[in-house]
Amino acid sequence: MISFKQLPIEAKAAVAAGVVFFSMMLSRSYLAEKLDFRTQRWLLRLQMILFANTLMLMGSLHVWRSTVTTFNRSSAASSFCFMLWKIAVFMFLALVHSSFFTLIFLVAEEPYFFSLAAYTCLGAYIILIFFLFTLGSVEQAYKFLAGRSARAGTGNKNITALKPVLAVVLTVVLTVVGLLNASQPPTVNSVEIPVHKLPTTMNNLKMVLLSDIHLGPTVGKTKLAMIVRMVKALKPDITVIVGDLTDAEAKIIRPAVEPLGELDSPLGTYFVTGNHEYYTSDVSNWFKLLKSFNIQPLHNENVKIVSPKSTSDWFCLAGVDDIEADALRYSGHGMDLKKALRDCSSEHAIVLLAHQPIAAKRALQERPDINLILSGHTHGGQIFPLNAGAYLLNPFFVGLYKVGQNTFVYVSPGTMYYGIPMRLGSRAEITEIILRSP
Repeated sequence: MISFKQLPIEAKAAVAAGVVFFSMMLSRSYLAEKLDFRTQRWLLRLQMILFANTLMLMGSLHVWRSTVTTFNRSSAASSFCFMLWKIAVFMFLALVHSSFFTLIFLVAEEPYFFSLAAYTCLGAYIILIFFLFTLGSVEQAYKFLAGRSARAGTGNKNITALKPVLAVVLTVVLTVVGLLNASQPPTVNSVEIPVHKLPTTMNNLKMVLLSDIHLGPTVGKTKLAMIVRMVKALKPDITVIVGDLTDAEAKIIRPAVEPLGELDSPLGTYFVTGNHEYYTSDVSNWFKLLKSFNIQPLHNENVKIVSPKSTSDWFCLAGVDDIEADALRYSGHGMDLKKALRDCSSEHAIVLLAHQPIAAKRALQERPDINLILSGHTHGGQIFPLNAGAYLLNPFFVGLYKVGQNTFVYVSPGTMYYGIPMRLGSRAEITEIILRSP
């Protein structure tokens, strides 16, 4: 029987990840009642960060072997330039693994340079891992097709050496493109959506949809102020924020949130939680803070949006907690559609705010009379190659979908980005939704 010491280091990392994951489940099940809330919050966040880092350790070992160990036997291995390259790769991987720790230790009104650098390296790391894996697969396919004679040849050694070089070059190019794309202001996308049973007096009602701003290590007050200015310029009747506003505790990042107080939509500004609000373990304080800015959280509840032209005309705007609250066993929270749609009958139009597209699908299975659901969460994949995974894991990916005869689902690609200040194959968006009365 093989002992733990004899296991390859990648296997040890996988075991460590499993242990951390098990400890997360154990602490949620058995320690929740024994620890005070603040301790629970720190423990959960630390466990999640450790879990992510133990998983990434396997990828980091592969990166090191591909970009450093591969060249140890070459003539350049003893050169000063190669020494600098090893230091650069080590620093790169160190920044990658430190990125998630900035969620706890480096959050302020504006992002720290270290946080921006660490998350940029994380984005480059994801791209590099993809190209190393893809080019490695191509190399293996070449060996298989070329036969054994090619395996021992000089040409094969050249291909092995070329693989990491090409992967690094492609990563650098795409990282620069992604950074430039994400640095641009969000695009304003205007969408007209017919809403069944919307009163004629509310035809052309303008709603602005925001999602996935992710205030935290890499998004601060300056970017939020820019978003608020863009929203105000659109002069919406109503503004909705469908989750993942933040990645930090309310007290720590409060100065960065102040621009939200300038939102002045005449029919109100509303908010529902995303999964990242629950990762902060500070939802109650966020609700209090948002209410101080006249932003109403819809905590499995609804409001009547009354027509400015006729008090007898209205539609039901409802919001549900994010489904992640159930998985995290977050006390007092969890998606409760029945409660959220209480008194929302099919005689009036129903608009639902639900952060995740999976929640939108569940809602329609339970209440097919919902007319419009607004979601976010997917970021449109945010960066290549995560786009494919986001597409496959969500029933609705990005943009407008018609479901059935009288129902639409709109999924925002996000107004900013999560952590990594890059966008590849997606674009940040502020959505201007014009509600049409059929």
